[in-house]
Amino acid sequence: MDTFDCKENTIQVTDFRLLSDLPELFTFENGERVVTASDWEKRRKEIFKTAVALQYGTIPPAPDRVEVEQIYEGHNLRAQYRIRAIVGDRTVDFLLNLFLPQGVKDPPVVVDGDLCFGYAYDKAFIDAFTANGIALAMFNRCELAHDISAERTRTGQLYAAYPEYTFGAIGAWAWGYSRVVDALEIIGGYDPACVAFTGHSRGGKTAMLAGVLDERAAIVCPNETNCGACGCYRIHMRAKTEDGDERRSETLADMSKNFPEWLGPQMKDYAEKEGELPFDCHFLKALVAPRTLIVAEAASDIWTNPVGSWITSLAAKKVWKLLGKEENLLWYFRKGYHSHKIEDVMMLVSVINAKTEGRPVDTSDFFKTPFRTADYEAIRSRFCD
Repeated sequence: MDTFDCKENTIQVTDFRLLSDLPELFTFENGERVVTASDWEKRRKEIFKTAVALQYGTIPPAPDRVEVEQIYEGHNLRAQYRIRAIVGDRTVDFLLNLFLPQGVKDPPVVVDGDLCFGYAYDKAFIDAFTANGIALAMFNRCELAHDISAERTRTGQLYAAYPEYTFGAIGAWAWGYSRVVDALEIIGGYDPACVAFTGHSRGGKTAMLAGVLDERAAIVCPNETNCGACGCYRIHMRAKTEDGDERRSETLADMSKNFPEWLGPQMKDYAEKEGELPFDCHFLKALVAPRTLIVAEAASDIWTNPVGSWITSLAAKKVWKLLGKEENLLWYFRKGYHSHKIEDVMMLVSVINAKTEGRPVDTSDFFKTPFRTADYEAIRSRFCD
């Protein structure tokens, strides 16, 4: 496994446990090995059954058709649209806010489902995209499936439209990203070759899954996903933050207790038995290859499992290497805690602009680890061959 000797000396790892070895990416279910890119395409279909169908439930397909109605146009907010997805005799509808940069013809576009979060109303957040020539398409994923602590059941209009499917809320929310791209194809005025998906926390889990499901996303940038996307189920860790507070990472048992409606119905069976899972988060990450994946983390966000995220990114890197696109897997750990900061936006912006301008990505701020030197050496010797 490739390693990177960039250490930031930010957090102190006090404990980490690997409950079982990471499942092998390049071994078919029949025991044969993946050798070529065509082999990987076959293996990818096997991985999908667990990394997606087991983890998130069976995913609803595209609707019969999508309709778009513009309902508002104003200053800065270029337009608001109502997206209507027709599923048989049912209609699933939600709002889309579209912000466009001034004077840019067919700009790249970032799709973000976190219109339910406060940062979505921060002008500085929006301007960080539009001032850099990038459109921002924001929607509220909770219009598709509710996210209410008093409910914690599969509640929302998408469940009624697809009653025979087992998807949880993350699957429902991810479905919304694809419908936004459907709508953008109708609206026009953007670069279809440079669509990026992003979101934060539970929205980051959603963006990660959406990026796996929809290959129209050229860039996938989940921000601090915690358990259930970019961490590692098998690795449990504790660490002292940059401020000296000791915390632990989130586990599947935590998620199953606190958010039972988010994942597929079978995942709860592996709570406190994560070592028996037939996949882990490197499988999900690898499903994005060879497209661009940016795994965005905060060093002191211990709940998000920085050890597990780093290890599964390293493990997934083998797939990008096989496909000849190593430059398309990126990760970073900024200082600080759980938040979607302008700093995170600018990391994504830098990648988008490099891609659209046809130049290499400046990786000077990527690939650094958050671990102190002694911890880094101990982790590397335990996990990296």
